[in-house]
Amino acid sequence: MADAHSVTVESWRPSLGSLVVLAAIFVAGLFLVGFDQGHLFSLVQGEVAFDQSLLHELTHDMRHVTGFPCH
Repeated sequence: MADAHSVTVESWRPSLGSLVVLAAIFVAGLFLVGFDQGHLFSLVQGEVAFDQSLLHELTHDMRHVTGFPCH
């Protein structure tokens, strides 16, 4: 005879803390890809960071895919 086993299915919900962390990562990523034109590195490099736009050039194609104008 086969033994009958009960199966318990638990629903999984992410914690509020993990959602806040993910939202913060999303906002930081959105800033880096979409809005940073040297602002972040200008804290260290000064005015030359606005001419170099290193993060802009690094994420250039991603900016076009997400719809940010940059030209």
